[in-house]
Amino acid sequence: MYQYTEFDRQFIRARAAQHRDQLERNLRGTLSDDEFRPLRLQNGWYIQRHAPMLRVAVPYGELSARQLRGLADIARRFDRQTSGPHAGLGGYGHFTTRQNLQFNWIPLARSADVMDALAAVDMHGIQTSGNCIRNITSDCFAGIAADEIVDPRPYCEVLRQWSTLHPEFAFLPRKFKIAVSGAREDRAAIGWHDIGLQLLRNDAGEVGFKVLVGGGMGRTPVIGTVINDFLPWQQILVYIEAIVRVYNRYGRRDNLYKARIKILVKAEGQKFIDAVAAEFRQILEHDADGAAHLIPQAEFDRVAASFVRPAGVVADPAGDALPVNPPEAMRRWLLRNVHAHQVPGYRAVTLSLKRPGIAPGDVDDAQMDAAAGLAERFSLAELRVSHDQNLVLPWVRVADLPALWQAARELGFATPNIGLITDMIACPGGDFCALANARSIPIAADITARFDDLDEVYDIGDIDLHISGCINSCGHHHSGHIGILGVDKDGKEWYQVSLGGSDGSALSGAAVPGKVIGPSFAADEVADVMEALIDTYLARRSDPGERFADTVRRVGPEPFKTAANAVRRSTAAAHTA
Repeated sequence: MYQYTEFDRQFIRARAAQHRDQLERNLRGTLSDDEFRPLRLQNGWYIQRHAPMLRVAVPYGELSARQLRGLADIARRFDRQTSGPHAGLGGYGHFTTRQNLQFNWIPLARSADVMDALAAVDMHGIQTSGNCIRNITSDCFAGIAADEIVDPRPYCEVLRQWSTLHPEFAFLPRKFKIAVSGAREDRAAIGWHDIGLQLLRNDAGEVGFKVLVGGGMGRTPVIGTVINDFLPWQQILVYIEAIVRVYNRYGRRDNLYKARIKILVKAEGQKFIDAVAAEFRQILEHDADGAAHLIPQAEFDRVAASFVRPAGVVADPAGDALPVNPPEAMRRWLLRNVHAHQVPGYRAVTLSLKRPGIAPGDVDDAQMDAAAGLAERFSLAELRVSHDQNLVLPWVRVADLPALWQAARELGFATPNIGLITDMIACPGGDFCALANARSIPIAADITARFDDLDEVYDIGDIDLHISGCINSCGHHHSGHIGILGVDKDGKEWYQVSLGGSDGSALSGAAVPGKVIGPSFAADEVADVMEALIDTYLARRSDPGERFADTVRRVGPEPFKTAANAVRRSTAAAHTA
């Protein structure tokens, strides 16, 4: 993990002190709410439906046990409603698809105290909101994946440091998101980001980036366009600077819905690519004074030194065999929650945050402490936050798997459902978010309850189910094999269903948005619709090994659409009767 320097610590402490000054002026009335709003947003402070919401950055998903304990302490001390209709709620966090953690019940008046508490464990909320370059995301298995080409973490950290409070990019036309992958399989959904970066090695063994631009979800789902097949790694900051300068210059500031870079790329096409190339050349050609942000080898080496293999990790090929004839529950856990590792004798293990009665991605203060304890005992005090809203232990010895399974099971983290229908992605939805048209959490709960038979869930097999409460797509519904989108119809909650989306992973195939399969459904129909879709898949798959996504691609959406619409007709008939 990256180790904060004294400069880093002074930086975030100064930022926390600056926020405290701004907050105190706002509370005194000398800094208006309108003036305070863009300032608090760039530190991650929103005003949501019921209370402020804080988004904490977890850069490229890496988290220490100490930091997770710090987040647990914040949940206990600050994330509580003490009065009013929501008294007693809080005391938990919500892990998001972009490897952040959100608190939903912290009073804004306590925000400066919280920022101090975050700084004490080398954390912050800087640029987790606002029209700036947001938290850099990556593969949760970075540095340990068996299929890794290049470890993306040092590059992510260089990007993070360069982009943080970059004065030229503090007020872009709209928010801006970057994802980096260094493995053969894209587990960072790079095609869906404003900039997606794929690390590669050329025939000479040199490291470079394939660069995609203009991906995004929302009202206009678009897959990023490749604008450079191989850019030498030393030039990546200059190239991103060129991209963002062109966006800053020509992006739509007159229309909120057309302000993302995807709209500019889609509208201008080759003209955008040419403008980036021209800006890139200009920056390099006018580098007589060394102003171009080429990455010096010495600086890269300084950062990369934080990402060497931890002390104590020793390859053990003789100890690489998984337990023989384990109990059935453990066998399923080994199959679903335990992942290949590049170091013989080690595995990565997912701690599932998906179980009945808990909103996807939610974890309370006691569970945070418990997960930190598992990391300290089994994973060299390190965790990762996954794109799928789970936690990952990256340094587990194969010999420790039985003990970890038992401990995780007792703490509720061993649900063997990773990659299955109940391992769904969901945003907080209308229960918390003022932008949402509909609630996500009750829909997720209904589906979890409907598919509560683990044998059935295993028979269904791999499937990505993503749920968003509004078109902003925080639940990434566009990229789900099944996507559910909350919509408003005459002041009531309805849900649109799409099929065939992909995030770009090996399971899902090339990144592509799903296709809507008809008019929206009432909330009480959604679980029935999911069951109808799954029944159609089970009846249509070519053999038990054909995955849901492959069946949808092979037979097309029509059989699924017919099955879903039959639910609506059945509901209408029941109401008429």
